[in-house]
Amino acid sequence: MHTEDPYVLEALRAGVSGYVLKTQAALDLIQAIREVTRGAIYLSPGVSKTVVDAYRNKSDLPPDPLSPREREVLQLVAEGKTTKEVAALLGVSVKTAESHRTRIMSKLGIHETAGLVRYAIRRGIVQP
Repeated sequence: MHTEDPYVLEALRAGVSGYVLKTQAALDLIQAIREVTRGAIYLSPGVSKTVVDAYRNKSDLPPDPLSPREREVLQLVAEGKTTKEVAALLGVSVKTAESHRTRIMSKLGIHETAGLVRYAIRRGIVQP
């Protein structure tokens, strides 16, 4: 579905055998299913370029150091939610939400919200 590098590379790391963009024709989807059921790998043309470029440039993203909960908090922060709103949405105290945010900033070496937003966009956690 997504053409952004982080989505494609993460999906491949997770072991997908096929990656079809939703803009592809129905016949392409059928072809992808046939290829994958035969044990082959199918990538949409736009995705293939992403994979080849990442391989050539060794631009694979480093592993994400965040826990699933920290990624969830990061997503909410990057979407513009306040700490109080994050706490309410996750059903935790404001202090716990602030602790998550502080730990995220420490792990990533980022010290301002704008930096967190940039990181979230690069990682495909939120859309620009």
